[in-house]
Amino acid sequence: MQVPNSPSPSGEVQAPNLPSPARGGGQGGGSLSEDCWALWIRQRRQGGTDLPPHLVKDLQRRRDSVLDRAALQPGDVVLDVGCGDGLIGFGALDRVGPDGQVIFSDISAELVARCRATAENLPSPAGGGQGGGVLLDRCRFVVSSADDLRDISDRSVDVVTTRSVLIYVDRKDRAFAEFFRVLRPGGRISIGEPINRFSYPEPRGRFLGYEVTRVVEIVDKLEAYFDREERPKIGAMMDFDERDLIAIAERTGFQNIHLDLLADIKPPRPQDWIRFIQSPATPSPPRSRKP
Repeated sequence: MQVPNSPSPSGEVQAPNLPSPARGGGQGGGSLSEDCWALWIRQRRQGGTDLPPHLVKDLQRRRDSVLDRAALQPGDVVLDVGCGDGLIGFGALDRVGPDGQVIFSDISAELVARCRATAENLPSPAGGGQGGGVLLDRCRFVVSSADDLRDISDRSVDVVTTRSVLIYVDRKDRAFAEFFRVLRPGGRISIGEPINRFSYPEPRGRFLGYEVTRVVEIVDKLEAYFDREERPKIGAMMDFDERDLIAIAERTGFQNIHLDLLADIKPPRPQDWIRFIQSPATPSPPRSRKP
C-alpha cells in the first residue's frame, strides 16, 4: 500500500561494485573531452573499453533488477541519478513508452554529454529508424550531484533510480532528502548499491579475494600503505551498509521499504594480467558546484 503523500522506495543492495558498459557502442564519437571520472567509468574501470561477456551479462541483470523494482509505468518521468553512460536511463526509456521521459543526471558534465550524444544516434522507431528528434524529446540532461538536485523541481518525477551512486556520496542523508523532494506523491525510488563493508577487512593472506600466502609480507606492506595514504580518501565508500540505507530512508519519510541483499561468496574469476594492472583505483569524482 502506498501512502498518498509519502513516496515508497524499493531498495536493491548489491555487492561487489561493477562498471556500467557504454550504451550504443560509444556513439557520439571521441571528440568530447573527458574528466578523470568520465574516463574511468567509460574506459579504465575494467582495464579497457571492451568488457568480457560475463560482465556484460551481469550488468544487464543488475540494470533489469533496478528497473523491475522501480515498477515503471507508461508515461512515467524517471530521474536517473548518477546516470554514467546511460545503462539505467536508456533501459528506462524502453519501459516508459513514447509518453514517458527520462532525466539523465550526473555530476560529470562529460558523462551527461555522452548520454546526449548516444541519444542523438540511437534509432527511434517513431522517428523512422533515425536517432535524435523524437527520442531526444523524451530525454532531459542535467549536470548535478546526488545531494544537490536544484535543477529538478519539487514533486516533478515519478521514479528515482541509482546504481552504484550513493557509494560515492558523503552526504547520503542529503541525497535521500533530495530524492524525496523531487518525487510526486506515490513516487518510488529503486537503488542498487554495493556494500563494501561486506568484504572488508579480508583475512591475512587474502587480497581482493586471491590467495596470497606466499607473498603475504609484501601484501602486508601494500595494505599498510593503502590504509595510511588512501583509505582516508574513500570514507563514503566504506561508511555504510544496508541497515544504514534503510535507516536513512525511514528518517527521510519513505514508507513501504523493501530491501534485497545479494551476497556472492565464491573464488575470484581469473583475470588477464594486462587488464588487471590497467584497472586503476577509483578517482575522486568531480566536486559539486558551489551555491
